[in-house]
Amino acid sequence: MVEKAIGEEVRSRFPRLTMSLVMAIIFYLINTVVPPLMGDMSLPGIDIKVGTLVGTIALIFTAIFLIRALSDGLVLSDILTDIFVKRLGIKEERSPKRAARDTIYIIVIILVTTAIYPLINTLEDSIKDPLSIATTYIALAIILILIYDIGRILYRIVERRAESVADNLAKMADRRKNRE
Repeated sequence: MVEKAIGEEVRSRFPRLTMSLVMAIIFYLINTVVPPLMGDMSLPGIDIKVGTLVGTIALIFTAIFLIRALSDGLVLSDILTDIFVKRLGIKEERSPKRAARDTIYIIVIILVTTAIYPLINTLEDSIKDPLSIATTYIALAIILILIYDIGRILYRIVERRAESVADNLAKMADRRKNRE
């Protein structure tokens, strides 16, 4: 993507992602608060409680907004992963070498995090516990980003290979059809 296109993508998707998440939270809160307030009221002519109907509708809207947020979030995560990987100094190439480098980074992160824990355990409990949790989550987040990057690389490699095989099969089918 061109830098300007990335900026435009972020400008259009981030507000939509934020609104989708806010709406999902609102409908989730409606789902948890409103049905108990409705009590045993039933809809006339239908053997359904009003609270159940409102809760179901709110849950459906929650799911719809979460799906919208997920779609925008995936695009933004691609952009953020590219930015993060560039900041780590990994070249832009999309190859098995890059996936191997990501794997090495994951191993290094695990080793460094494991080596830091004995040092953290020597600290006071008021500092040790939050620092230990923060270290774990930061390492986990970086590892997940790198695993996601590896998955994207492998997906693109497999996709290219599949397209190549499909092209070859199409050419073979065309040749066979031309012979007949």
